[in-house]
Amino acid sequence: MTLSQYYALIDVQARMALKSDASRYYFGYLWWVLEPLLYVGVFYVVFNVILDSRRSDFLIFLVCGKLPFVWFSKSVSQASSSIIANVGLIGKIDVTKTLFPMAVIQEGLYKQAVVFLLLFAILLFTGYMPTMAWFWLIPIMLVNYIMIVACSYVGAVLVCYMRDFTIFIGLGMIFLMFTSGIFWDLRALEPAMAEAVLLYNPMALILDSYRQVLMQNAAPDLVHLAWVGALFGGLTIIMVKLMRFLSKSLALKALTA
Repeated sequence: MTLSQYYALIDVQARMALKSDASRYYFGYLWWVLEPLLYVGVFYVVFNVILDSRRSDFLIFLVCGKLPFVWFSKSVSQASSSIIANVGLIGKIDVTKTLFPMAVIQEGLYKQAVVFLLLFAILLFTGYMPTMAWFWLIPIMLVNYIMIVACSYVGAVLVCYMRDFTIFIGLGMIFLMFTSGIFWDLRALEPAMAEAVLLYNPMALILDSYRQVLMQNAAPDLVHLAWVGALFGGLTIIMVKLMRFLSKSLALKALTA
């Protein structure tokens, strides 16, 4: 299978999944926008209305962190179960197992494109005008995407061998949600603590980078961002090779579980 055929197959699977998903609900494709708005609405009420965050810009602060995080968490969580969810296809043909997580990731990418348009619309409506600094979003989104691919591959392999990892992955996403600075400002921490969070939690760096660009019109920490991209890029390459090596084993585990 050539690279173009591989991508075409991923794209076809993603589009079919999108149509199937939309057909199950009354509001259909509108859920691409409604779901992230509801997420933001719930957390805005909890952290700003009830708990009083005392930030005049808390809505923008929240959407710049929560919407990119939802992209990561939903893509990784769903992609982690993608191999075992395609048992019927795996039992009929021998295909590379990276295909299934990538199809889910591609599906999430289409949805996130709409979500980013929503994010930009909210920023414009509240007075945040685009500047040349917004071009820094390109490397940030790229590193964000590489993280999703790497973590999805790891999750797909782990869940294939032990279904219990779906629970651990869910708990991990909750842990990341509360430790990545979605609801609190990383830069309000003591310098030593902020540095430790950025060092050990790459998602905190990604979310802070989005805010630096969109809210402050400033460049992100490019050196740190490059290191994170290289780390997860290397992990992606390792996982691709490992999944090819374990292809028959993964198929057997999926079929016999």
